[in-house]
Amino acid sequence: MSTQPRTSAFDIRLIIALLTGIYGVVLTVLGLFVTSADEIDKSAGVNINLWAGLALVVVSLLFVGWARLRPLRVPEHREDEEADTPQ
Repeated sequence: MSTQPRTSAFDIRLIIALLTGIYGVVLTVLGLFVTSADEIDKSAGVNINLWAGLALVVVSLLFVGWARLRPLRVPEHREDEEADTPQ
């Protein structure tokens, strides 16, 4: 197990997961409760809002899983390495 500190507050994967998750939930709710039969007929009988929303929620969960399984690590910086590097 690594002893390097983890960072996750500004991990871009979590920001992407948050945004796609919000859009996914909104589209899923629209697909379940707001989309009319006429709109579904216009889209060849497919509830596009529902399926796109579910796909975005899945992508969001994949990004969260990726960030949890492979967290960012802060590289350890030692002062003796700084003295060895030429300037």
